[in-house]
Amino acid sequence: MRLETAVMAPTIKELADYGKRMEEMGYDSIVTPEAGRDPFLPLAILAEHTERLKLGTAVAIAFPRSPFVVAQMAWDLQRYSGGRFILGLGTQVKGHNERRYSTPWPAPPGPRLREYILCLKAIFNTFQTNERPNFKGDWYQFTLISPFFNPGPIPNGGVPIYISAINKYHCRLVGEVCDGIRMHPFNTPKYTREVIIPSIEEGAKKAGRKLSDIDVVGGGFLVTGKNEEEVERAKAPFKQQIAFYGSTRSYHPVLECHGWGEVGMALHRLSMEGKWAEMTNEITDEMLNEFAIVGTYDEIVPKIKERYSGVVNTLGFGYSTITAEQGERLRWLIQELKQL
Repeated sequence: MRLETAVMAPTIKELADYGKRMEEMGYDSIVTPEAGRDPFLPLAILAEHTERLKLGTAVAIAFPRSPFVVAQMAWDLQRYSGGRFILGLGTQVKGHNERRYSTPWPAPPGPRLREYILCLKAIFNTFQTNERPNFKGDWYQFTLISPFFNPGPIPNGGVPIYISAINKYHCRLVGEVCDGIRMHPFNTPKYTREVIIPSIEEGAKKAGRKLSDIDVVGGGFLVTGKNEEEVERAKAPFKQQIAFYGSTRSYHPVLECHGWGEVGMALHRLSMEGKWAEMTNEITDEMLNEFAIVGTYDEIVPKIKERYSGVVNTLGFGYSTITAEQGERLRWLIQELKQL
């Protein structure tokens, strides 16, 4: 199994040091989220200071950026990294697109994202082959380019495209036109088995592909500590994060899969009232155990293996390494998990 971690470093030096340290630790890939920072810029630094790690966005929000803008950044990063870049995209929800990004929301996100990806692929093809562009869709088009604006081919010949997906349409889209899926951390084994994997297979079959053609990237929350007391103290922040995600109606199908639809509606109501602190009380230990791996350091490896072995190809796995002892613990965990 391949292992992946995420990074959000405040300075260029810390970013470079983190990348080198994670590569030395044995990780296979490192990703940057779009959470308070641009997801593309840090990858240029990581590309310079690492040699082996795959580098990706997890995820960049698609609609505020045109396909051509994203294509240029992705192509440059693929060239600069020597073929190690993976483009991860997501849609976010209507409110954030319109009110945070000032981006129109003219149609449902699924069909738009499908067209967005097809447009990206058309642009990549023209970059690589100099073929005349002729992509015309309902929301996006690519019908004009001159040699001055074409960056030209790259040795590896393309950019893998992954998307973050929860609902059935997006999961079918993964199987049909994407190289991989970045499963959202707001996910459970039951929802993965009953909704995500069957939907990916459905899309893959439509496109003449197999599930094995898709890189399934997963890995949720990890609640751990030296002993039961530390584990118990670590629960609250994760319950808060789960409550935050659960307040978004787009994620309610995961709750409904477990019969927790009323909890989702309560969380949404509390968020609209600004009662963020009270939302955590809606998340029980039973729910936490579905969304997270919960256990002491000695317990988590068997639990991770039980949950993800045979389900994901790439495991998103993060662990704090402030002290030397934590660093050695992480190195051991990586060695154990890579044997999956």
